[in-house]
This record gives sequence, C-alpha cells and structure tokens, in this order.
Amino acid sequence: MNSSGNSKNVLSNDVEIKGNLRFGGELLFEGKIEGEINSEGTLNLGDGAVVNGNITVGSVIVRGKVNGNITAKEKVEIKTKAELFGDVRASKLSVEEGVTFVGRTEVNPNKVAPSANPGGPPRPADAPKPADFAKPVVR
Repeated sequence: MNSSGNSKNVLSNDVEIKGNLRFGGELLFEGKIEGEINSEGTLNLGDGAVVNGNITVGSVIVRGKVNGNITAKEKVEIKTKAELFGDVRASKLSVEEGVTFVGRTEVNPNKVAPSANPGGPPRPADAPKPADFAKPVVR
C-alpha cells in the first residue's frame, strides 16, 4: 500500500465500522469504530467520533471519545471536551483544559518506538545496587 504523504481522507459521522482501519496520509474521522486504527500518518478524530479499540498512528488529534490505548510516534493532542479512557504513549503530549482522561501516560521524546528491553536501559541511579553498599559481615 503506497500512499502519498499528503493524501486526505474523510469518514463522516454516518460511518460505522466493525473491524480494523488502516490508512495513509491524513484521515478526518467523525464516525464510530469498534476495532483498531493503524497508520503512519495523522488521525484527526472529530467531536462526534467514537473509537472502541487501540490507536497506533504517527500522530493524532482527539476531539471525540476513545476507549482504548493510543500509541503515536510523534504527537498526541487531546482537545477540550474529549474523553479518553486508556493509556497514552507518545513523543509529545498536549492536553487542553476540560478533557476527561483516565489512564497512564508515557511521554518520551527520545524514545519513539517501544523498548526491546522491557526494563529499559539502566539508569545511572540503578547502577550500584543497594546490596553492594552494605553487605553484612559474617564471622
């Protein structure tokens, strides 16, 4: 699937999807979806949009309701009156006043992709373990 980076797609508020959605470029989504949304592009969720599923995109602007996790390589913008029930993982995060957000966030501009090492790289504070400092003396 080869799409130009500046293609714009629109799914209006009378669209209901059960299943996964993939797109290239930019998508303005006003409808309802029960399933995952995947793209390297930009997802723009309108005021009436309802998403029940995970979103994995380049960047996303949330104005509607999302019940699922959002992962964005670039940026997640959550606009006033949006409702998000799920975790957010992104390089940049913007949350306006008046948002309903229940979940956890991981915002790390230096780490775009999820780490292959679940524990992450060792931090300097983790290098010396407490057991190294105080070993009991046994006689």
